[in-house]
Parts: sequence; structure tokens; C-alpha cells
Amino acid sequence: MKKRVLLTGASGSIGYQTLQKLIEKDLDITVLDLPGKKSRGLLEKFRNKIKILYGSVNDTDLVDKAISGADIVIHLAAVIPPLADKNCELAKKVNYFGTENIVNAIKYFNPRCFLIYSSSISVYGDRVENFMINVGDELNASEGDYYALTKIAAERMIREAGIGYTIFRFSAIMGLPHTDPLMFHMPLDTKLEIASSNTTARALAEACFHTEELNGRVFNLGGGVKCRTDYKTFLAEMLKIYGLNFKHFKAEAFAERNFHCGYYEDSHILNGILDFQRETLDEYYAYVRKNTPKVLRFFTRVASRSVAYFLCKSSEPYIARKKKLVLETNRYFK
Repeated sequence: MKKRVLLTGASGSIGYQTLQKLIEKDLDITVLDLPGKKSRGLLEKFRNKIKILYGSVNDTDLVDKAISGADIVIHLAAVIPPLADKNCELAKKVNYFGTENIVNAIKYFNPRCFLIYSSSISVYGDRVENFMINVGDELNASEGDYYALTKIAAERMIREAGIGYTIFRFSAIMGLPHTDPLMFHMPLDTKLEIASSNTTARALAEACFHTEELNGRVFNLGGGVKCRTDYKTFLAEMLKIYGLNFKHFKAEAFAERNFHCGYYEDSHILNGILDFQRETLDEYYAYVRKNTPKVLRFFTRVASRSVAYFLCKSSEPYIARKKKLVLETNRYFK
């Protein structure tokens, strides 16, 4: 009999890649996702291969129904930054109470169901100085990182629930980049061990076949030593791919402290079970380069100074320093 897998958050960048990997493995798949133009556009094309439930993880009746027919739940649905840090109530509702609904459904209606939970490197907080991270390190969210607090709370709740589970703390997960105000929150000397959405999806899909080995354990999920760099180098290369010159960006637009990321010293442990670390940093750059329209690169190259000026002007650390906002300045700078 095929394993019955419930995937939440299937229209997200990681979720969509994971869905495709699950389909390749010929599993019995149900997805639970919010209704909307984006989700319907992505999911309906697989209607003959999967079962689709539209709704929220906060709908207890829907969650109970979905869990009752599952052997495994891959729970990716979440409110992420910057929205999570600007709308804390929504983040708590979805990230904590939505997860609690899933845990309770497993506990009371289908205790044989196994939970694969997606957590985050953000739970470790600022590791610019001490950048080698192990799964047993203290969890200490950066100031203002409400998303990380919801993940820490959800992890604790899962561990204490008495169900079968594993927790994957994702590193810096990269798909195709987009403009994000958080790009200025990360200090330029931050160490990065990226994992592509494809790499992460491969691990999640393969995890469905290793629940006994994963049960009750927490893992750091990163791309491995071949995917390590620092933020300044990474950003400069990504900007170059998009036709922008890193030299046109003001150094003072970037924070100096209070953001997460680092190297996972123990990401090889999960890879030893799931064998998912198959891509290098250069291969990721090549993927982005291949999927970046040449016409976009041409126009951004011509307007590099103007684009850089506009982006730096919108930097929250830069605004805090320029307007002499004491609390915000202390949050971002040493």
C-alpha cells in the first residue's frame, strides 16, 4: 500500500518543489493549502495525481479530517518574515496554533501518523561571532524576530506531545530571489550555508521513507560544505547575475548585528540518512543565471546606480540610523 502523505503549504516555494518530489515517488498525496489564485494555479494542474483540500491549518475540523487519512504529515504552512514580524498575532495563530491543531489531530485521531516539521535556523539567533552551529546549541531568537519565537514554541510543543515526529531546522533556503527588505537586516560578514528549494524538497520527500531513523530527533538541514560562503560574497554574486553592481550599495545600509545564519557543523548527519546534499553553490548560481531574463539583466545593468540607491533608501537599518531612531539603531548596529 502506498504511504499516505499530507503536505501543508504546498504552494510555497519549498512546498511546491516538495509536492513535485512526492509525486515522483508515487505516494498517495493530499495537500492542504489556502485557497487563492496562486495556489489554484499551481495545484490544480496536478488534480489527477493528488487530492486537494483548500482551507487553513486553523480550521480544526478540516485538519482533523485531513490527518485522519494520513500516515505522514509534512508541515510547511507558516507565516514567514517580514510579515511574521509585523503581524505577530497572525504569526502566532498560524505558526503556533495551526501547528497545535495538527499535533492534536495526530494525538487524538491518528496516533500512528508521523509529523515532519519545518523549523528554522532563526531559532539560534545572531551567530555572526560564533558561526559554527550544532543542533544542541541554545535557542535564542534575535531581538524582534517573532517568527523565530513561534518556531521555538512550536518545537517545544511537538517534543512534549508524545507523538512520532522529526524536526528539520532549515538553513538559508534559496529559490529564485526576489526583492526583500530583509536583505539589509543581515550583516555582510554573516556566514551562510545555503540549501536550494530543490535540495530541501529532496530531503523532505526522502524523509517519508526513513521515519524510524528520524523519529524523536531534531536535525539541522543545510546544503553542506559545498554550499558555504559569506553574505557579502553571496550578495555580490547574486546582484551581478541580476545586472547590479555591489559597489553601488552603501555599506551603512546593512545591519551589523542581530540577525541569524551561520554554518551547520552537523548538517552531514541528516544527509547521512537522506542523501540530499547533491548541489554546490556554483550550481545554484548557474540555476539563477539560467532563469534570469537577459533583457532584465541589460536594463538593471544600465540603471544599477539608481536601483541600488532606491533599495538602500528603503533599508530599515539605514532609515533607523539616518533618522536617529535610538531603539532601532541599537537593534541593528553595534
